Amino acid sequence: MKPMAQMAMVMNLDKCIGCHTCSVTCKQAWTNRPGTEYVWFNNVETRPGQGYPRTYEDQERWRGGWIRDRRGRLRLRGGGRLHKLLHIFSNPKLPSIGDYYEPWTYDYENLTNAPLGEHIPVAPPRSLISGKPMKVEWSANWDDNLGGAPEIVSGDPVLAQVSEQVRLELEQTFMFYLPRICEHCLNPSCVASCPSGAMYKRSEDGVVLVDQDRCRGWRMCVSGCPYKKVYFNHKTGKAEKCTLCYPRIEVGLPTVCSETCVGRLRYLGLVLYDADRVLEAASAPQDTDLYEAHKSILLDPHDPAVVTAARAEGISDEWIEAAQRSPVYALIHTYQVALPLHPEFRTVPMVWYIPPLSPVVDAVSRSGHDGEDAGNLFGALEALRIPIEYLAGLFTAGDTAVVEGVLRRLAAMRSYMRDINLGRDTRPDIPESVGMSEEQMYDMYRLLALAKYEERYVIPTAYAADATHGAEEPGCSLSFDGGPGMYESGPFGEASGMPVPVAVETFHALRHRQTTEHMAANESRPSRVNLLNWDGRGAPSGLFPQNGDR
Repeated sequence: MKPMAQMAMVMNLDKCIGCHTCSVTCKQAWTNRPGTEYVWFNNVETRPGQGYPRTYEDQERWRGGWIRDRRGRLRLRGGGRLHKLLHIFSNPKLPSIGDYYEPWTYDYENLTNAPLGEHIPVAPPRSLISGKPMKVEWSANWDDNLGGAPEIVSGDPVLAQVSEQVRLELEQTFMFYLPRICEHCLNPSCVASCPSGAMYKRSEDGVVLVDQDRCRGWRMCVSGCPYKKVYFNHKTGKAEKCTLCYPRIEVGLPTVCSETCVGRLRYLGLVLYDADRVLEAASAPQDTDLYEAHKSILLDPHDPAVVTAARAEGISDEWIEAAQRSPVYALIHTYQVALPLHPEFRTVPMVWYIPPLSPVVDAVSRSGHDGEDAGNLFGALEALRIPIEYLAGLFTAGDTAVVEGVLRRLAAMRSYMRDINLGRDTRPDIPESVGMSEEQMYDMYRLLALAKYEERYVIPTAYAADATHGAEEPGCSLSFDGGPGMYESGPFGEASGMPVPVAVETFHALRHRQTTEHMAANESRPSRVNLLNWDGRGAPSGLFPQNGDR
């Protein structure tokens, strides 16, 4: 057993309202540069739908992820080293700009400079790539709220795998939203596909990143990622992808998409996994075995043997404690309501989802029955196979029994908590019917419905506490609440006059401020300095008298 740490995320799809706030804030923070106009590290898809880029889940077409050969070994679906060498300058398995969309802006100048005429001038769309006029035909959320529409749904690769009856009745049945980011997989095929070694997985927290200095722009990583969450910047000639906001994670802050999520549906936490068993889990014989295999390599952080082994691998007690309090581990293992996205890609993804119960509840309510009653919900789960088949195609490689078990636990929680909210006696038989105790069911309800900020985001910092810190940098007598000396050291070890947690937007500025040899306080206006917050770096002119200045 070799324990390693991994930052992971769970999203509760029942709480996503499709507002796209997470996508917009992520784009503002990370992809607002030239060449990334079409890039969305975070996007929200309407399901059923084609996704972004179009039909990215169709691996027969895009050849992403891994497959298990006849000998039981994993190999890249897109081919090995020799295949990549033959196609290194012409990769045929890449989505075109049409599969993404051609980014555009509007010719606003035409509104102000158009000559006087009979008709009101308009701002026609212009391509951000060529600058020429264009017709807008597709975008990252073109099928937004169109789940079930015949024009859109015909291209959904997941729906193509379910029965004809499901497709015929789909439009009257369900629709939900699916937010997506990079999965930061334990067995990332993008890393294995990169010929230059620029893609790598950080050993300390499992975040998958791109070394921009080593990237040669061959785009094999784009083909290799089955989720198509690696993008090519045509301005820089480099690959780019979601970084899980690692500058924020390192100082204990959640990702931008989590911080700004309106529905509070995202949970971030640390999990411990057995690195020695990742290949074994990804190589499970049947696709339907992969969910249990993925779950089995996540280690119990309360197990004394796991704690001892983790310490031996250099994982600090602070991180072990964070893993013990992790909401991600609780939702995956303790309550068993979170599922991986497309485990059949065999990348062992680390962004998991709680499938939506809403389609079932809505279907029961439309029939005139009580949509919160345990008997009605359990009966609907057994009779209404349509959403379960589709959800199984997304999260369990087609195993409907697992999805049904998750939906039964969520339905039981709703019915159990309804009795409490209405002041009625609780029914212990409800949690017992899904293998849970009353205490577990209430705890799951609190985590899913009432969890506070620090319960949804349990993120250990990357900077270990130093017992000699106080001796190196003595405390200030002005360090009272609200006082000018209340702030501690910044993440780079130098007092900065700012709180320790920093937004990603100011991360690099703070690094420069805390490591530069020049004055940090009011550097832009050296004539003024606040001595109470001055960190000792540099000095404005006139602060100290010169030799000849008496």
